[in-house]
Amino acid sequence: MEQHSELMTKIDGAIAKKNELIDKQFSKYAMRSVLATLYLSLGSAIALGLGLKFDGSVGKALYAFAFGLGLALIIFLNAELGTSNMMYMSVATYRKKLPFSKAMKILMVCVLFNLIGALVVAFLLSLTGAFKGLPADNFLVHIVEGKFDKGMIQTVVEGIFANVIVNLAVLMSMKAKDDTARFISILCVIFIFTFLGFEHVIANFIYFPLAFFTSGGAVAGMTVGAVSLNLILTFIGNFIGGGIVIGLTYAWLNNDESLKYID
Repeated sequence: MEQHSELMTKIDGAIAKKNELIDKQFSKYAMRSVLATLYLSLGSAIALGLGLKFDGSVGKALYAFAFGLGLALIIFLNAELGTSNMMYMSVATYRKKLPFSKAMKILMVCVLFNLIGALVVAFLLSLTGAFKGLPADNFLVHIVEGKFDKGMIQTVVEGIFANVIVNLAVLMSMKAKDDTARFISILCVIFIFTFLGFEHVIANFIYFPLAFFTSGGAVAGMTVGAVSLNLILTFIGNFIGGGIVIGLTYAWLNNDESLKYID
């Protein structure tokens, strides 16, 4: 019988659970996807709150560190995040655990309900004291406006790096021996992409509407076309980073038992 690394066994198990859930309890799969953006929004909210409160590099560092709390909640509470599913579904297709059409269905349903959850939570957050009455020139608006200044190639490349980092955090959490190690590894790895301002499509699902609602739509460069282009390019970059660079690469590397790269 062909054996695979411990990591691939865990990934295979996660894929099987996702497949079973979407077939037998679609509404629960959809809710897990909504919860992912609730958790990511809470991490984003505290991160942005720190960025709004502290100026300069200190605020940026605190923002980057706190953002990882959202991903930690997602991983610990088994919510469904589109960008990590880019890795899982690429592995599922490569290892013939799922047909391509089924893998894409799982991914796109997850992304759709991530978006729905992000819109609802962003609107509700805009009604809280932390985000009401913000000055027009604030940390959140600066972040969002900066996204529209990036070129197409830069956005795709930053999307690649962002989801390489996110999925490395997922893999490292699988390898950690206890919950404390899992938590610390997630925060430390996610700090990299957040501090560097890389592009993450699900985070942008939250940032764009939150900036719109809190500013009354007064965000320079924010048009339907600009938002759509950013999300499309970021999705492409994230898929390359999470699905190909991490998912397919490590599935291939660990396919040969004589040379395991992660065990």
